[in-house]
Amino acid sequence: MVEELNEKDERIVQLLIEAGLNKNIARVIVYLSKAGEAISREIERAANLRQPEVSLAMKELKEKGWVKERELKKKGKGRPLKSYKLTMDLKEIAKMLIEKKREEIRKMEKDLEELEKLVGLK
Repeated sequence: MVEELNEKDERIVQLLIEAGLNKNIARVIVYLSKAGEAISREIERAANLRQPEVSLAMKELKEKGWVKERELKKKGKGRPLKSYKLTMDLKEIAKMLIEKKREEIRKMEKDLEELEKLVGLK
């Protein structure tokens, strides 16, 4: 089990949030990028999230194709544990988010220039 998110990890989480990710998803991605693979309870503890928050984050991450899950057989009775792993590394996810944000910025700059021209500021 990997330790809780450190200061650098928390800064990466903040920047991912500013790049457009949900807070819980950002925390899960950063934790999984360190841990490699983890069960829900490990993610809850290390990323400081509640079980429903982890479940919702995993649902969205699976829909995006960014995480895969596998069932681990437990000894005895009860539901099997689910283990989660990123399907791409943190660099790839960050690169996609950065490019999307840069495209939004380019569009916004273009729109602002057009507005300036239309209202006579330029």
